[in-house]
Amino acid sequence: MRYFLTCLLWIACTIAASADGLRALPEATRPADRRLGELRNLNSYFPFQPIEDPEAWPKRRSEIQRRILLSQGLWPMPSKPDLNAVIHGRVERDDYVVDRVYFESIPGHFVTGSLYRPKGKSGPFPAILSPHGHWSDGRFYDAGDAQIRADLASGAERFAVGGRFPIQARAVQLARMGCLVFVYDMTGNADSIQIGHRPDKAAHLDRATDWGFFSAQAELRLQNMMGLQTWNSIRAIDFLLELDETDPTRIGVTGASGGGTQSMILGAIDDRIAAAMPCVMVSTSMQGGCTCENAPYMRIDQGNVDIAAAIAPRPLGLTAADDWTVELETKGYPDLRQLYTDLGHKDRLTAAFNLHFKHNYNHVNRAVMYAFFNRHFKLGYKEPILEQDYVPLSRSEATVWTDEHPAPRGEAIGDPHEVRILQLAAEDSRRQMDALIPKTSDQLEEYQRVVGGAWETILGRRLDQVQATSFHQVKAIKREGLSIMVGLLDHAGEQLPIIEVGDSGAKGTIVWVTDEGKQGLWDGDRLNPLVAKIARAGYRVISVDLIGQGEFVSGAGSLDAQRMWYQRGGELAWHRFAGYTYGYNHPLFVQRVHDVLSVIRHASSTGNQHVHLVGIGGHAGAIAAAARSQAGDAVGRTFIDTKGFRFASLQRQDDPMFVPGAVKYLDVDGLLSLCVAGALDVVAPELPIVERVQRASETSKGVRWHPSPQDLLSAIGEWCLR
Repeated sequence: MRYFLTCLLWIACTIAASADGLRALPEATRPADRRLGELRNLNSYFPFQPIEDPEAWPKRRSEIQRRILLSQGLWPMPSKPDLNAVIHGRVERDDYVVDRVYFESIPGHFVTGSLYRPKGKSGPFPAILSPHGHWSDGRFYDAGDAQIRADLASGAERFAVGGRFPIQARAVQLARMGCLVFVYDMTGNADSIQIGHRPDKAAHLDRATDWGFFSAQAELRLQNMMGLQTWNSIRAIDFLLELDETDPTRIGVTGASGGGTQSMILGAIDDRIAAAMPCVMVSTSMQGGCTCENAPYMRIDQGNVDIAAAIAPRPLGLTAADDWTVELETKGYPDLRQLYTDLGHKDRLTAAFNLHFKHNYNHVNRAVMYAFFNRHFKLGYKEPILEQDYVPLSRSEATVWTDEHPAPRGEAIGDPHEVRILQLAAEDSRRQMDALIPKTSDQLEEYQRVVGGAWETILGRRLDQVQATSFHQVKAIKREGLSIMVGLLDHAGEQLPIIEVGDSGAKGTIVWVTDEGKQGLWDGDRLNPLVAKIARAGYRVISVDLIGQGEFVSGAGSLDAQRMWYQRGGELAWHRFAGYTYGYNHPLFVQRVHDVLSVIRHASSTGNQHVHLVGIGGHAGAIAAAARSQAGDAVGRTFIDTKGFRFASLQRQDDPMFVPGAVKYLDVDGLLSLCVAGALDVVAPELPIVERVQRASETSKGVRWHPSPQDLLSAIGEWCLR
C-alpha cells in the first residue's frame, strides 16, 4: 500500500512538473489581455490619430494610403486596359447637355453613368465625379411626393424638382457653373446590372476554384466589393481625363452617405483629385455599414477621419447631420482643423453642421458644396450660389441601355460574370507579382516596397514598434538539472504566459515557437531532449502561449476558429462578410505574430543580446517566419518548418490561420523571402521565390534547405553545440 501511494505521489509530482507546473496562472484563469475583449466593429469609436509635427504628415499620409489600397486589392495598382468608352444618346437642355456613358473598368465589366456638360461654353472645364450613395435606385433616385413636401416645408429643399431628384440636381447646377459632371452607378444600382450590390446567398461560390466575392479564395487575394467600387471610381477619373475638354488640374469628387465613402477614399488614394467633399459620412462613430464600404485591414489603427484627412493639404469639404456624423463638430473636425492649420492651409477646410436635418444631401448642404468648388476651382460665381429649377431626366432619358446599345446578358451577368472578373483580377495580380520577384539586386528595392510593404501593413507591427515589455516571474522550478522560470510577459495591454529554460544564456537566447504553446517544449513528462541539450550548452530557451494557445483556452490545445463579427446577426451572406471582422481587427495569425515579436523584444532586452528563432509546426512555422520578417537585424539565425502549410489551402474564413491577402502576396514563400537578410534554415526541397530573392540580395547571410523535419532538428542541435 505504501509503495502504491509512493507511486501515485511520484506520478502527481511528475504531472505537476510537466503540465500544471508550466502554468503561470491558476486553472481556468485566462491572461489579462485586452484582445480577449469585444471585437471592434464599424460602430466602435475611431478618434483621429494625430501627428507630432507637420513634417510627419507625408509619412502618415502614405501609411493611410497604403492601408486603403491594400485593403481593396489595389496594392500595387492593377493593370489598366483600354476603357473602350461609349458616349451616346445626348439629351439637350437649355444651358447644359447630358450624355449616356458606359466604359469597361475591367474587360467586359461596365461602368455606367450620365455625363453632364456645360452648354455654350468652351473648355477646359473642371470635372466633378458624383457617386450617388445608398439612395434607392441610385442615379435614378426619385424621393417621391411625400418626401419632397416634407423637405420643402422644412427648408431642406428650394424647388420641388431639385428635391425630388437631388442626385440630378447637383449635377445640373455644377454643369451650369461650368463643370463637367459624371454621375456614375455604384455596383448593382441603376444601369450597373452585371453584379448585385450585395448578395443574400453566396455559399455556392465559396469554393477552391471559380470562386466569387464573399469566398475564402477571394479574401485571400483581397478581392472585395469595395475594391471593385473603388476601382470603378479610379477608372472614372481615367475616363474624364480622356475627354479633350477636361482640365486635369481641377478634378473633384463629391457624394453623400456611401457616395461620401467613395469621395473620401478617392481623395485619399488618388492625387489627381484636386478637391473632395464627402458629405454625411466622415465621423468618429459609425464607419459605413455596407460591403462596398468595408474591406480587411482598412480601419485598423485608423478611421474615417484619418481617411478623409489623407487628402490634406488639398481642399476638403464636409457636412454633418442628425445621424452618425452629429458629433463631428466636436469629434474629428477639430483634429482636421488643427492638421490643416499646421500644414499652413486652414483655408482649405470647409465644414457645415446643419444638425437639424436628418441624413441628407439636401439643397442647404449642396449650396455649401457649390461654394466649396467655386472657391477652390476658381469658377468666379458670386456667393451664395442657389439652384434654379430644371427639367429632370426621365428614366428612359437617363438609361445607357437602349436598342442600339443593349444591356449585358447571358454569361455577362450574374455568377458567371462575377467568377470571370475575379479570375481576370487574380491572373493580373499573379503576373504583377511574378514580374516583381527580383532577378538582380537593383530590382530588390521595388520588391521589398510592394511585397514587403504589403506584409508590413498586414502584420501591423514591426519589432521597432514594440514598446517596452515587462516580465513577472510566477514560479521557478528545477527539472533535469535545469532552471525553469514560468511567468507573465506584459506589453501594451497584452499578456503572455511564457517559460524560460536554462541558467545563464551565455551563448544567447532561442525563442521557440510551437503549435502547442509552451507545452511544446515538453516530451511527455520530460523536457524535449533537444531543448534540454541546447539549454545545457549555454542557451536560454523561451517559449510562449500565443493568444489562443495554452492558458488562453480552456483545457489543452488551441483555438480551432477565429471570432467573427456579423452585421445584423449574420442572416444573409453579405451580413457575414469577413471585412466586417478583419477590417477592424487583426486576424488571429497576426496577433500571434505580435506575440512572438513581444517575446523577441523581451529576449533582446535581457541577458545576452544574441536572439535566434525556431518555429516548428503547421501554424508555428509560418507565424515565426512572419515575425522574423518584421524583426530587422535583432534575430540572428532562424529555423523554420511549416509542415508544408500554405495559406492557399485554407477553406474557411474563420480558420485560425486565415489571413486576408496572404495568397496575393506570395503566401508563405513570400513571407520567407522577406527573411533572407538573416541566416535562414527551412524544411523544403526548394522555394523558387526565396531562392531568387536570396540571389538578388547582396546582404543575405544564406539560406539552408533541409529535406526533412528531422534534418532541421539535427541542424539546430549541431549549430547550438558547435
